Amino acid sequence: MAPLDAHLSPQLQQAVVTGLFVAIGWIVVAAQTRRRDAALRRARETDLQRALLAEIRAHVFALEQQTPTPEDGALLIARMATGDFVPTLPQHANDRIFGAVIADIHILPAPIIDPIVLYYRLLSIMGALATDLRRIARNDPPRAAQMMADYLSLMEETRDTGIQAIRVLTESLQGGAEAVNRMLDADEAAAAAQMAQRLPAELAQMRDRLAARDVSSRSSDRRDR
Repeated sequence: MAPLDAHLSPQLQQAVVTGLFVAIGWIVVAAQTRRRDAALRRARETDLQRALLAEIRAHVFALEQQTPTPEDGALLIARMATGDFVPTLPQHANDRIFGAVIADIHILPAPIIDPIVLYYRLLSIMGALATDLRRIARNDPPRAAQMMADYLSLMEETRDTGIQAIRVLTESLQGGAEAVNRMLDADEAAAAAQMAQRLPAELAQMRDRLAARDVSSRSSDRRDR
């Protein structure tokens, strides 16, 4: 007699065994589905990062070529203030890939989303500012000159933000989110160390200026009397 015959009929035993096999099958299929979905997500994540990296890197290179030196920038602003010169500003519409994948941006590692979104936000602001600048350049040269100064400053900020986006994307592709977090922690530590190194000299300069101002003020008071 089988061990379970005293408690379960053969038909019920067969049903239990069948149910166990079905349950195990569900578990195996669910595990395989999760692994497949995770693999597809990782592949999609990698594809998005590579595409965004290529787009950002190409435009940052262009920005580096287009950004004038401080001297050239000052000359450009001065010429615009006269009303006799309207620069040809490039159309910074280098966001096609970002626009195509914006709905899936949430699948990327959290540490790299902010630099990417910030870069494309600055790019959009640059485009809007360039449009306004071209519109008023002839009619309001002083305002156009001030807007050009803002535009050049924004160009530098966009370039620097793009470089940071390139760094985090490259680090993420090589080592994942943990590598990005380590890089960002190292950047923060380096910035804090640099600030601590500069702070004593800056405080000393501030004290010297305050002391000189105090001496000048006392001298002025004695002359008044």
